[in-house]
Amino acid sequence: MWQAEHVQQRLQAFYPRCDVRILGMTTEGDRRLDRALSEIGGKGLFTKELERALLDGRADLAVHSLKDVPMELGEPFALAAVLTREDPRDAFVSTRYASLEAMPEGARVGTSSLRRAAQIRNRFPALEVLPLRGNVVTRLARLDEGRYDAIVLAAAGLKRLGLAARIRAIVEPTLCVPAAGQGALAIETLAGRDDLARWLAPLADARTAIEVHAERTVSRLLGGSCRVPLAAWCVSTPPGGLRLVARVASEDGRSMAEAVVDSDTADADAALRLGERAARSLLEQGAAQWLGSS
Repeated sequence: MWQAEHVQQRLQAFYPRCDVRILGMTTEGDRRLDRALSEIGGKGLFTKELERALLDGRADLAVHSLKDVPMELGEPFALAAVLTREDPRDAFVSTRYASLEAMPEGARVGTSSLRRAAQIRNRFPALEVLPLRGNVVTRLARLDEGRYDAIVLAAAGLKRLGLAARIRAIVEPTLCVPAAGQGALAIETLAGRDDLARWLAPLADARTAIEVHAERTVSRLLGGSCRVPLAAWCVSTPPGGLRLVARVASEDGRSMAEAVVDSDTADADAALRLGERAARSLLEQGAAQWLGSS
C-alpha cells in the first residue's frame, strides 16, 4: 500500500488536475503465509490478482516491487516504468546481536528468501536459518516475540515504512548479493497503452531501468524465481560503465558459483550483454545442478 500511495502522490504532483485512485487488493501471496513461496507458486502470487484487474478494466496500472515481478510477463502486459531505486541491499535486524558476524553457533536467523538463506548458510554454516513469512510488521513482531535471534529483510522496505531505526547493520553485497530488481518499484500496464506510457514517463529512472535490465536478464536466462537461490546486482561505474555480480547457490549453501562482469558502456544493449555473459559464466561453473526444473 505504501508503494501504491507513493506512486499516487508522484502522479498527482505531476498532474494535479488528475484524479488518481487506489484500488486496494490483497493477493494470494499475502494471504498464504503458512508455507514458503517456493512451495506454493512463487512470485506470480503477488501479481496475478492485480493483472486480472488490469485485464477487466478495474485498474489502469499496477505497482509492484520489481523483485516480485516474474521474469517473463504474459503477452497482454508490459512494464511501463521503473522508478528510482531505493537501497537494494539486505538489512540485519536484531535486538540481541549487532551483525551476522556477531551471532554465536546455533543462533536463529529468519528470512523468507532462499537467496538470502543460501548465502547466509554459505558464510555462516553454524547458524540456524529458519523460514519467515508475513509483512514487515508481522516479521518484526515475531522477532520481538523471541522466535528468532535475528531476521534479514530488504533494507528498502524498512526505510520506506519509516522503520530504518530497526536496522542494526546493512548486509553488504559482498556477503549477500541482492535479488534481481531489489529496491526498485515497477509500474505494470496492459501492453499497447501508449497513453499511459507517456503519462508515466516522468516517474521513470533510466539508470535504474538499465541496471535492473542486466539483473533480470541473468535471472530470466537461468529461470530465476523464488524457487532458485539466485542473486543479481548491477551498479553503474565511473565514468560510464556497469558492473554485474551474480550468484547461484545450492539451497544448503554448501556450494556456490559467482560471476562478476563489467562493461565500459551503460545502455540497454550493454545491460543485456552483461546479463548474458553472467548467465553463461554461472552455467560454465556448474550452476545448472542447482537450478532444477525452475
